[in-house]
Amino acid sequence: MDIQEQENSMSNKDTKNNIKVLAANSHPELAKLICKKLSLPLSNVQAIQFVNNESTVVVHESLRDEDVYIIQTGCGGFEKLNDYLMELLLMIHACTQASARSITAVIPNFPYARQDRKDKSRVPISAKLIANLLTTAGCNHVITMDLHASQIQGFFSIPVDNLYAEPNVLKWIKDNYHDTNDVMMVSPDAGGAKRVASLADKLDTQFALIHKERAKANEVSRMVLVGDVKNKSCILVDDMADTCGTLCKASDILLAEGAKEVIAIVTHGIFSGNAIDRLNSSSLKKIICTNSMPLSKHVQECSILEILDISSILAEAIRRLHNGESISYLFNNVVL
Repeated sequence: MDIQEQENSMSNKDTKNNIKVLAANSHPELAKLICKKLSLPLSNVQAIQFVNNESTVVVHESLRDEDVYIIQTGCGGFEKLNDYLMELLLMIHACTQASARSITAVIPNFPYARQDRKDKSRVPISAKLIANLLTTAGCNHVITMDLHASQIQGFFSIPVDNLYAEPNVLKWIKDNYHDTNDVMMVSPDAGGAKRVASLADKLDTQFALIHKERAKANEVSRMVLVGDVKNKSCILVDDMADTCGTLCKASDILLAEGAKEVIAIVTHGIFSGNAIDRLNSSSLKKIICTNSMPLSKHVQECSILEILDISSILAEAIRRLHNGESISYLFNNVVL
C-alpha cells in the first residue's frame, strides 16, 4: 500500500468512526430510529438518578476527538422535564471532559420555549436561561424543530438549526386529500397564522384564523372564527398540543360554522394533564403528531392519534452537519 492509499484508508476510517450518537432517557425510541437511518450504533451511555433525586451520567466508551450528537427532547411532566434537561447538561459536560471534538445537542422539542419574552413584570425569560445553560455546559451546536418562537435562535452564541416538519405535513395532506380545493387550513391562534399561511400558499388553498382570548395560562375563555369554513375539510395546524383545550374548542367552533370535518396536525404532542381524555371525547376526526415526543403509550389510549415519523429529517440533519453540507435543503424537501 503506497502513501496515497494509506491516506485514503485513514480518511475513510476517520469518516466512519469519528461520530458518536448518544441518548439519555427522554426518548430512546427516536434515538434508535435516527441511528438506524444513519447505520450507526447507539453509544453505550447510562443516565442514572439516585435516591436523593440527583442525576449522573456515565459514558462507557471513548469520545476523544469524536463528533458527538446527543439526542434528548423536552418532554414529561414538570419534574421529568427538568430531570431530562439536567441529564442533557450533564451529558454535554461529560463529553467535554472526555475531550470530544464537538458536541451537538439534538433537541426536537426545545424545553421552556414558550417562555421566550417578558410578557409581564418580574418574570424570567426562561428560554434564554436554557440557551445559556447549554452553552456553558459545553454545547457547540443545537438542532431543534419548529421552535415556538424563531427568535430563540438569537438567545444563543452558538449555531442553531431550526428544522421544520412542514415538508412532511404537506406530503401527508397531499397523500390524504387529492383535491385541496375542499381543504381549509386553519390556525387556532394569531401566533400560528404565518405558519398556516405558508402551508396554504404551497397547497394553493384558503386559510382561516381563530382568535382566542385567555382568562389565564392554559385556559381559553373565548374564541372567534375569521373566515368561511362551510362544507370544507378543516385542518388545524399548530406547533404544539399541550392540554389540547384550544384544539378541542376550535374543532367545535369549526363544525358549528359548517365544516365537514376537522383534523389537527401538530409538531410536538405534549399531551399533559387530561389531554388524551379531551381528545377521545372531542369532535376531532383525527390528530396527526410527529414523534418528536414519546407517544407509544398515547397511541394505545387514543384511537384518533396518528404518528408522523420525523427521524429521517433529524438523521439527515446530523449527516449533513457532520459532512459539512447545507441544512437548508431540509426546509423544503421530504427526506425518506
